Amino acid sequence: MNATAAHTPKHQPLAERLRPKTLGEVIGQQHLLGEGMALRLAFESGQPHSCILWGPPGTGKTTIARLMANAFDAQFLTISAVLGGVKEIREAVDLAQTARDGLEQRHTIVFVDEVHRFNKSQQDAFLPHVESGLFTFIGATTENPSFEVNSALLSRAAVYVLQPLGEEDLKQIVAKALAESAQPAIESVAVDRLIAYADGDARRLLNTLETLAVAAAQEKVSEITDVWLLKVLGERMRRYDKGGEQFYDTISALHKSVRGSDPDAALYWLLRMLDGGAEPRYMARRLIRMATEDIGLADPRALRLALDAAEVYERLGSPEGELALAECVVYLAIAPKSNAVYKAFNEAKAFIKKDGTRPVPMHLRNAPTKLMKQLDYGKNYRYAHDEADGYAAGENYLPDGMPPPGFYRPVERGLEIRIAEKMRQLREADAQAKAAGQG
Repeated sequence: MNATAAHTPKHQPLAERLRPKTLGEVIGQQHLLGEGMALRLAFESGQPHSCILWGPPGTGKTTIARLMANAFDAQFLTISAVLGGVKEIREAVDLAQTARDGLEQRHTIVFVDEVHRFNKSQQDAFLPHVESGLFTFIGATTENPSFEVNSALLSRAAVYVLQPLGEEDLKQIVAKALAESAQPAIESVAVDRLIAYADGDARRLLNTLETLAVAAAQEKVSEITDVWLLKVLGERMRRYDKGGEQFYDTISALHKSVRGSDPDAALYWLLRMLDGGAEPRYMARRLIRMATEDIGLADPRALRLALDAAEVYERLGSPEGELALAECVVYLAIAPKSNAVYKAFNEAKAFIKKDGTRPVPMHLRNAPTKLMKQLDYGKNYRYAHDEADGYAAGENYLPDGMPPPGFYRPVERGLEIRIAEKMRQLREADAQAKAAGQG
């Protein structure tokens, strides 16, 4: 447990040197810190309140807590739940009482890092002092506070959810590091790789930049290139090179395992990629593609599940959100498969590229004005809802003279079995209508 230092150490890590000094310097978390947002309003209220900052590593939890102490001119005490215990809590209580009863009558903010590591009795030790107003409690956690923080403490604290930093946020941090510290220049490809490697974690990004700066100084390297970056940071980054062969080999194995309906293999390749540092958001996008390309209308729920998994990851981050991706990949693997829509899309696209621009038939044209009606726009159009079974049998919806192309051919799997049956019924109705001289 320590209070805010009265002096600056001779050497500070880059992440500490670049830590924002004002709210305006904070990069990211605009859903909380933007104008009119919850945490911004808390800062502007003039009244500190106890809260839980929940989010993945390197997203600004400690920074926000320190800025809150600065904003309210409060004594800032930190406790590490990994290293501390009841003894450190008692020390914080004593320091808070001294600050409150002293000449300056300062309020105290007690910041507990990794608060989920404290057991129930340790968490309970804060309650009477939070209730009495002796200090404001701020807990930081990477775990869901609903499960890891006592309900009594949780009920007395607002919960703010921090998100992993986006690509643009991390690029701003790189630019700031280059402008404000002795960092060598970095080529754009290397920046992209660093950002992917950081995976939304600003501290990881800055620590890596500092490691590279030291190595560059030792080797007298004036610019960090992608090749040199891989040499210094080793195989872990090389394995999932965005443009590298092994990256695409592994994603290919995942895609083919899903297509081949092998849930164990699909789960294995997904976890291989995540373990190797692949960006989970990229993996979520690939799952969405698999749902549309290889499952399609055989099981339309697959696409919804893939979208839900991507949203869950955005809400939870790593590692909790990765479980949603795993659930999705298993479902995709066992779902019935169809590439009928994928093939129809490509065939229609190719046909349109080589075909001429055929006019829209008159009966299908829109007729919002009197002149258009006089020109027979929309004439003889049959409103399907007024037809038997809601289908205008024998009606033509293609350009005049264009034979039915048959782009979409449903497979005999999953929901497409019923779709194929429905299409056969409609074609039979068309044939009967034409035989009767209708349409």
